[in-house]
Amino acid sequence: MPSEAFSSACGRLEVLGNHTDYNQGLVLAMGVRFTLEVLGKKRNDEQLILHAMDLGQKWEGSLASLSPHPRAGWANYVLGVLQGLKNRGIKLSGLELELSSHLPMGAGLSSSAALTVATQRCLQSLWGFTMPALEMAKISQEAEHRHAGVKCGLLDPMAILHAKKDYLVLIDFRSMEVQTIPFPKEAIFVVASSGEKHALVDGEYNERRESCEEAARLLGLTSLREIGLQDLFKRKGELPDLVYRRALHVVGETDRVQRAVTCLRKNDLTGFGRLLDESQESSRINFENSIPSLDNLCEASKKSPGHLGARLSGGGFGGSTLHLIEADRERSFLDAFLAEAQGRLGQPASHFVTRPA
Repeated sequence: MPSEAFSSACGRLEVLGNHTDYNQGLVLAMGVRFTLEVLGKKRNDEQLILHAMDLGQKWEGSLASLSPHPRAGWANYVLGVLQGLKNRGIKLSGLELELSSHLPMGAGLSSSAALTVATQRCLQSLWGFTMPALEMAKISQEAEHRHAGVKCGLLDPMAILHAKKDYLVLIDFRSMEVQTIPFPKEAIFVVASSGEKHALVDGEYNERRESCEEAARLLGLTSLREIGLQDLFKRKGELPDLVYRRALHVVGETDRVQRAVTCLRKNDLTGFGRLLDESQESSRINFENSIPSLDNLCEASKKSPGHLGARLSGGGFGGSTLHLIEADRERSFLDAFLAEAQGRLGQPASHFVTRPA
């Protein structure tokens, strides 16, 4: 087995299916061209030395103490991965990791899941073990739960692990079945930053999850996947208004994913884009995980030539928006969109153009 190994993981974009993963719903996601890279070296002792190269930060610890540290920050994700492997009987020695991220931090591209997946891939190469993608995703999720305090679902690591160039990834979080859907060559995505850091550890994410769990409990369901839109409409009176609106967003998102897959298979980009706009409106009104800067970016998109659809991507409360546009109108869209966005935000909107990677 090698004493040194290199690995990487891409970032991910949630295309449609907002907050559905922990409700056993459906999600359409994709990989992006930016990556997080890990260079790992074995040690002959129990010491852990972790370097975040782009941050210029270093953290030192020991395999004997993998509990989350209040001041460890990003290093807690690595500690969480090591704890998850230890819990599964994987024996490791000390190691040194150099982490280099090309993902914009706080942009909602899931830098934390890229970190946990890339770390696992590096450790697998160093110690010569393999693990199914679902188990790797669970380790990433456990690291977020236990070491970062975010009760996230499996979307981010699953999307990263199954990302495929020119394909969207359809994940069913009830059956854990994964399919790839060809993405039409006539369209591309523009990802624009709101300029406000995406930070789920502030508690809003966990509150939304608790509302969804309350809705399922009050309706006598195991999860919100067990109810369709029409039945939810009929049972509105059984839920407090706020809880109903949270459930309406999640159930509606799984419905929108199903319709989106039909649109994609028919090459109906207009219909697909309309579903992205519907999703954003539901995030704004029902789930309240959009914020004014995200709303402004989506509204700026609608005023730009080539716009097909736009929505926030990821947990919300900051981060990025995703814009589906006609590929042959990229330049005219960007000229109009960036000017309109700057007028609304009061500052230039950083952005990049991508297809599924």
